[in-house]
Amino acid sequence: MTVEAIRTRSGTSEFWDGAKLGMPVVIASAPFAVLYGALAVDNGLTVVEATMMSATIFGGASQMVGIELFGQNIPAWLVVFSIFAVNFRHVLYSAGIGRRIAHWSSFQKAIGFFFLTDPQYAEAERKGEKGEVAGFTWYMGMALPLYFFWVVESALGAVFGRLLPDAHAFGIDFLLPIYFLGIVMGFRKRPLWLPIVVVSGIASVLAHKLVGSPWHVSIGAAAGIMLAAIMAPLDKPMPKPDGDMESSL
Repeated sequence: MTVEAIRTRSGTSEFWDGAKLGMPVVIASAPFAVLYGALAVDNGLTVVEATMMSATIFGGASQMVGIELFGQNIPAWLVVFSIFAVNFRHVLYSAGIGRRIAHWSSFQKAIGFFFLTDPQYAEAERKGEKGEVAGFTWYMGMALPLYFFWVVESALGAVFGRLLPDAHAFGIDFLLPIYFLGIVMGFRKRPLWLPIVVVSGIASVLAHKLVGSPWHVSIGAAAGIMLAAIMAPLDKPMPKPDGDMESSL
C-alpha cells in the first residue's frame, strides 16, 4: 500500500470518528432546530431568512434570543449585548481549545472557530486529555454533520413547524439538556470539578430568578471561573541551587 493510500485511509477514518461523535448531538439538537425554525416564522421571518440565520450564525441559543428580541421595541445595542451574554462562553472555549489546535494553519483555525460548539469543545478537550491530537479532519468530521442537520432541520421547522407536535408535551425538549449534562459529567475526574459545578449552577439559577435570561448563562460561568481561580493551587517555587553549585558558578 502506498504512502498516499495510507494517508487517505487514515484521513477518512479520522473524519468518520468525528462524525460518529456528532450524531448523538444531531439527534439531541433536532427538536430545538425545528422549534427555532417554527418560532422564527411566527416572529415574522421568512423561510429563507430563518434558514440563512442558521447557516450564518450557527448558534441555537443566540438565534432564539435574537428572534425574541428583534420584533420588540428594543435598541439594537441591547439585542447585540444580550446575544453576547449568551455566547460569552465561546470566548472561553476559544481560549481553551487554542492549545489543542495550535498546529493548524490560520485558515483552518478560522474555520474551526466558526464551527465551535459546546460538544465540539468538550470532545476536543477529551481527546487532548488522552494525549491524542485533535486533527482538522477529525474536527470537521464532527462539525459538518452538526452544521448540515442544524440548517436543514431549521428549514423544516420553518416550513412545517405548525404541523409538528408540541415538544414540551412529549418531553422532546429535554433531550439536549440531558446531553449537556452528560458532557459536564464527562469531566468529573478533573480537580475541583464538583465545587465549581455546584457554585456555577447555583449562581446561574439565582441569576435566572433575579436578573433573568440570558444573563444567567454568563453569570453562572463567571462564578465558576472565579471559584476556579481562587482555588487553583499555587505553583511551587523553583528550588534554589545549593551553596556548592553557587560557588562553582
